[in-house]
Amino acid sequence: MQYSQSGTRTRLWSLWAITGALLLSGIGASAGAEKAPERLSDPLGSIHEQPLTQYRAYRRMHARSEHFGQEGWLEAWTEMDERGFRFNIVSESGSEYIRNKVLKAILRREQDLMAGGECRRSELTPDNYEFEEARQGDGEQYVIMKPKRKDVLLVDGRVVLSQDGRELLRVEGRLAKNPSFWTSLVNVIRHYARVDGVRVPVSTESTAKVKLAGLSYLDVHYEYETINGRPVSLEARRALPPAALR
Repeated sequence: MQYSQSGTRTRLWSLWAITGALLLSGIGASAGAEKAPERLSDPLGSIHEQPLTQYRAYRRMHARSEHFGQEGWLEAWTEMDERGFRFNIVSESGSEYIRNKVLKAILRREQDLMAGGECRRSELTPDNYEFEEARQGDGEQYVIMKPKRKDVLLVDGRVVLSQDGRELLRVEGRLAKNPSFWTSLVNVIRHYARVDGVRVPVSTESTAKVKLAGLSYLDVHYEYETINGRPVSLEARRALPPAALR
């Protein structure tokens, strides 16, 4: 029994490390390289006007598993520019297993994905998605997006815009392809905000349903120091939504 539970736990966290890296690298790619689809150029407010080409941000990461009753935290400085993605861990706490096998593994895997240019497959473009017309509801606009292929870097769900359709608020849905036989469902919500004129990801919430291990959770939040080579203004920091400051 001990061997079986240990093996399940190893599969779970190895899978979650890969899944988490895919989710986070997808965020970076979307913010940095995405271009608005033709039909959505106006509703999305011309996302490509000021793409995110480089940043330095303080990242807070947290992962937990209901089944195993474990959780871990990690905080790190992260940087992305023409040289690639780099990170420097500042503090960590909680389960050593989760910190080493999940959170640190996510950062390393994200580094590999960025270096290999694989993140371009996650861009919100007609090459990757089919988009429906925007719909109004609850003070926001919604655009259904359908992946054109089964890909773990794509999301089957919707784009959420501001009421006037000019700002990208969230991308939410499930991964278009499960990263493993052991995962039956991976849901993700990516939150965005415009900081000093540049649209950036500010947080990610994701849940994975894993066979024999139940639900596992991953939360990541960003606090930006510089964007595209410029220090983030105090006014921009104060204007960030609460989710970005947790």
